[in-house]
Amino acid sequence: MSGPFDGGSDGPERDRGGDEVRGVPRIPAPRPAADDLSPEAYRPPRPEAGDGSTAPRPGGADGGDGRGGDREPGPSAGTGPGSEGTPEASGTAGAHAAGDVPAGGTAPGGTVTGGTAPGGPTSHSVLKSLLGAWALSACSAEETAAVEEHLGECAPCADEALRLRDAVGLLHSDRDLDLDPLLRFRVLENCLGRRPARIPVPDWADPYDAETARLDALLRDIGDSEWHAPVRLKWFEGDRQVDRRTTVAGVIGHLMSVDGLVSGALGLEDPLGRTAPIRPAERTEAFWKTAGLPAATRTIREPWRDQSHTLIRTVSFAGRGVAELSVSYGAFALPLRDSLLDRAFECWIHADDIADAVDYPYAPPSGAHLNRMIDLAARLLPAALAERRRAGLAGPARDLVAAGAPGRSLHLEVEGSGGGNWYIALDSPAAVGSPDRSVAQVALDGVEFCRLVAGHVSPEEAAAGQDGDREAIRDVLFAAASLSRL
Repeated sequence: MSGPFDGGSDGPERDRGGDEVRGVPRIPAPRPAADDLSPEAYRPPRPEAGDGSTAPRPGGADGGDGRGGDREPGPSAGTGPGSEGTPEASGTAGAHAAGDVPAGGTAPGGTVTGGTAPGGPTSHSVLKSLLGAWALSACSAEETAAVEEHLGECAPCADEALRLRDAVGLLHSDRDLDLDPLLRFRVLENCLGRRPARIPVPDWADPYDAETARLDALLRDIGDSEWHAPVRLKWFEGDRQVDRRTTVAGVIGHLMSVDGLVSGALGLEDPLGRTAPIRPAERTEAFWKTAGLPAATRTIREPWRDQSHTLIRTVSFAGRGVAELSVSYGAFALPLRDSLLDRAFECWIHADDIADAVDYPYAPPSGAHLNRMIDLAARLLPAALAERRRAGLAGPARDLVAAGAPGRSLHLEVEGSGGGNWYIALDSPAAVGSPDRSVAQVALDGVEFCRLVAGHVSPEEAAAGQDGDREAIRDVLFAAASLSRL
């Protein structure tokens, strides 16, 4: 079925030689928004030459044979009955003569004009110029409706509108742009726990790898002036606490100097040279003298970090046998696996010293790594207790037993993350701690026990709970503090 508005081919209103109603141009099909670089899209039609009077073109509104120029044939929309020469046709054609085309409307040739008629459609360029005001919610209700209707039809303007809205979001004054100071720590902790290395780091070297990485992240965040911030290093000698004042740069130099003992044991270059002392305190003093402290600054960070990377890379490629390689500290020696664990412990303790000096938040190691550090200290306690006994600083042995036999013991209960239960042999370092021969019990928090071992708290302040032989408890707590050193 066809009618006067459905494009039927047999209606009386159509010209039999063309596809348009005589004297009335067809409405063009929907088209995409005009490009800004195409000025022809907005140029109004050139007015026809004449004496002011307008007459319909022969053959239709576009002239010629009534086919509408080079436009494709199509159905007519919104036309009424009429024929050439009738008042309806003449009036319609006259309305589209030069000078009578409404602004923003459609010229007889189908070209969009550049302006905006009252109540008519708005041009693409005008709508695009309103995008900034729209993003700031500064448009009127009419302008907002026109822009949003246009955004549904014009992809380039829609993309631009999204970018402008995102930019406006950054201008809000109620948003805090400061980063969380613990963000770097959480990212590092997440990365270290997720993706294994192609050449895996031995599990016994994991604590050293993690603690050096955490300290390096802290050093990256501090300013140049903070490298001169005063840091007080503390440790125990005999029954009293001693300290030494240095700077942040001096602490990193101390760590690098003692790490050089591990480098030398692996056949790597010692940062202090081949003639350097072996004892950690003497090495540190020698480095501080040659480094010209307190003049040293952040320039020391790179050689320290390179050294730690080299150590990790070397033990990763060396294989399993390297774990038992002996590392000498002068007065004692440790296998490499325990030596790197000791270096991880000292790295954490001194990183915490630096964090306190520069007022920076710093968390303890992970529970698994903290447990390994506590276990190393518990294994070293019988030998430290025997050393203090030889120096007359601890009570005499009461029940000597054969090597490997269970002896009189103290139950060390460590609470919190990384905690556990250890039994410390009291009378001989060769004896084995036994719960059946326990004569005393001490309960401490894991971090507090580590601070005691580092010499940062006194034995009297450390124990949270005590029960049993008081002399055994005192001897073990002071032996734990004696494990600290510069």
